[in-house]
Amino acid sequence: MCKQILQYSRRKKRMAKSKNALRGHFLQPYTPGETEPGEEWLELAHQISTIGDDTQEATEDEAFYDGDGTPETTVTSVAGAYTPEGYYDPEDPAQELIASLKYKVGEGRKVWHRVVSADGRKEWVGRATVTAIVAGAGDASAYETFSCNIRFDSIPKETVLPEG
Repeated sequence: MCKQILQYSRRKKRMAKSKNALRGHFLQPYTPGETEPGEEWLELAHQISTIGDDTQEATEDEAFYDGDGTPETTVTSVAGAYTPEGYYDPEDPAQELIASLKYKVGEGRKVWHRVVSADGRKEWVGRATVTAIVAGAGDASAYETFSCNIRFDSIPKETVLPEG
């Protein structure tokens, strides 16, 4: 038993923790009809102090006669979303892209969104809709705030990135 605990302890030490700041969030404008993003990305990081995960899931609960009657939960949809917050800098290209969408509707609120994991091993890319845009608000004595909700329009494409 002692040997098993020691082995578990050694494996546990190898598990890495990563700072949230290492996870990358990137944007680029979306042109209606595009099926793939371009190569130029704007990093959404300058003066951003927190990025929340606002993913929404829809579920259905059903019980079956071949079980014991306990309902099983099935996830029927997932809408991944992120909520960046911080200070507004109108000279930051990523923030300015978001700010420029504030009074748009429909496809005018679409962007390409790319999320790179903190360890740099995976990325998720997809078209997204930007809502709840705040680009300059707050108390008179405070700095202007920035926030929004960036929600993928479908499950983003996951890619394992090459090492290096």
